[in-house]
Order: sequence, then C-alpha cells, then structure tokens
Amino acid sequence: MNGRRMGVVSVGPGRLGGPAGWTLVALALAVACLSGCGGEGQGQTEEPLEAFARIVNVEVDTVRPRGFTQVVRLTGVARAMHDVVVSAEEGGVVRRIVRDKGRPISAGQAILQLDDAVLKAQVATATAQAQLADEVWERRRKLYEEDGIGSELSYLEAKYAAEQARGSLDALEERLARTTVRAPISGILEDRLVEVGAMVSPGTPVARIVHTDSIKILAGVPERYALDVTEGAAATVRFSVLPDERFETSVSYAGATVDPQSRTFAVELMLPNPGARIKPEMIADMEIVREEVDEAIVVSQQALVSMEEGYVVFVVEGTGDTAVAVIRHVEVSVTQGNDVVVGSGLEAGDRLVIVGQQGLTAGDRVRVVGSRAEPGGGEER
Repeated sequence: MNGRRMGVVSVGPGRLGGPAGWTLVALALAVACLSGCGGEGQGQTEEPLEAFARIVNVEVDTVRPRGFTQVVRLTGVARAMHDVVVSAEEGGVVRRIVRDKGRPISAGQAILQLDDAVLKAQVATATAQAQLADEVWERRRKLYEEDGIGSELSYLEAKYAAEQARGSLDALEERLARTTVRAPISGILEDRLVEVGAMVSPGTPVARIVHTDSIKILAGVPERYALDVTEGAAATVRFSVLPDERFETSVSYAGATVDPQSRTFAVELMLPNPGARIKPEMIADMEIVREEVDEAIVVSQQALVSMEEGYVVFVVEGTGDTAVAVIRHVEVSVTQGNDVVVGSGLEAGDRLVIVGQQGLTAGDRVRVVGSRAEPGGGEER
C-alpha cells in the first residue's frame, strides 16, 4: 500500500479473552485500516461540492385596491315601537272582560268594563238638575231682557247656575265613559292584568298593549366611537333566528351623554316588522358604519410577519427560475377581523406571498404554486 506497512495489533487470548477482548481487536484493526487508507488520499485534489440552492414553494395574491368599510360591531336588543301599560282612570269593580290577551286591538276599542251603576244614577240626577237650571235661566233671561222685570243679580245667578249644572253633568258623563277601559293605541293586547270581580282604583294597571309593526333596536356604543357614530350613520342588523336575512337601516338616534358606569352612549335603529317576525327583547347583532374608503390596499392578516421593528410582508419579483422573495416593511393603518388596511409598503399589482411566508428570508428563490385572482378579506368588523 504505497510502501507503507499496515500495523496489526495482536491480542493473545492469554491476556484478553471473551467478548471484550474481541471488541478491542476489532477497534485496533479499524484504526490500522484508516491509517493506511489516509495515505492514499494525500497529494490528490478534492473536488468541491455543488452549491446548494433553496427553493421555497409559496402561494401569492395580486394586490388590487378596493373599497373598504370600517364598522363598529355591537349587540343590541329589539324593543316594540310602542309598549303601553294601560291603567284604570276610574275606580270600581271589573264586571266584564271585553277583549282577552293575545288579540289585535285598535285604538279606542274596549278592553274591559267597570261597574257603572252608581255613576249612572249620579248622571241621571245631574241631568235633571241641569235641565231645571236651564229652564230657570231661560225664563229669567226673557223677563229681564224683554220685559225689564227682575234684577241684574237674579239674571246673573240664573245664568251661572245653569252653566254650573251643565258642567257638573259633563264631568259625571266623562267619568261614566271612563268606566269602559279603552286601548290608547293600536297593537296586540299582550297582557291583561286584572280579572272579573277585581276592585281597581284610578291608576291601577289593567292591561299591556305593544305595537310591533315597527321595531326599534337599542344598543350602547363605547365612548371611543363618540365622534364616529352619529345620527344617520348606515347600519345593518342580523338576528340569530333569521340567519339568512340582513336588515339595512340607519341610526335614528344617538345619545348626547355617556353613561358614567358603562362608559357607553345609547343609539336607536328603526326596522319595519311585517308579520311580526321580530319579537321584542330579541338579541340583535349590529354593525354601524364608522368609515368608508373607496380605494384601499387591503390584505389578509396572515400575510403579515411580525418583526421587532414592526410588520413586514414578502412579495415575489421575477418569474420562473428568476423568481425571488423581496421583503417589504408595511404600515398598518386599520385592522378589522382578518383584514388589514396597509397605509404604505405595497402597491397595486404586487404579488403578495400569503402562504409560505413564515419560512422565507429576503432573496430566497421561490416557486409560485398557487395564485388568487382577488385579494382576500372582507369588511372591517
């Protein structure tokens, strides 16, 4: 072997025996072989390994400006447009229920009837007194005005007595009319609060009427949006029981004060409610438009890579074998849901890496294995 002698280590069985001895023999032979082989390579030139080029598979999305709507998400409660508790205006015992709960009722229709026997008797008495007073007044008027008989004082006493009697009669007739409790508004008789035989006095609640042809949605808006959410702002409303429907409306009222405990201000939205499908006290998911941008660079949040100095993205420059990843520092102006509005760092037409960017470094060769026609994303929530 090139003039070199390979040494052989001999280990006699008298000195080492068993498996351990044979292991040492094998190690000695391996060392001798390596020493001999090493000499053969001296003086020969080693060929360099071929340079290794890393290629990363990525998916890209072409950046295109589009409209972007920033909204405020809220949870509201549906309320009836009118919700009225009807109270008795006259005292008495409930003698008859005219209309039971759960049925439609129009303004002016009777709900229940109170005992009116006493008031009827009083009206009859007052009617007779009024008629007598009118007769006395008419006779004294003729005597005084036509014949000049009687004093002016008697004339005036008869006149005012007739007016007083007529006024007393009108009052009793009004009280008699109020023994029939009537609906002040049209709607649904949601509840009846008294039964036949119950004794009520003026001011006792006897029924509840709700008007649900229209619904108002109430919610509290955090005070940080006080300058953005104003009356007239566009809004949308959804209900979990109507998952396929989206109601378009606007803010009809925005509170002028902030609640010191919740740090919110009240807003109201109005919705038509044909068929009474929306019931009062249902929970509503609301979105109120805060800002609209016609041309914005909107990208998916997954495209962003967080660095110590901020956020960066990768774009692909070149095609085919010359395609490489280029790093761009971007300024994030608005984040909403999975959408991000980029204020600077990207331009229309850039091929933004949206899958595979976490393993990239600037200058890496890339292979585009997927491309989206339109940038992903939706409206800010």
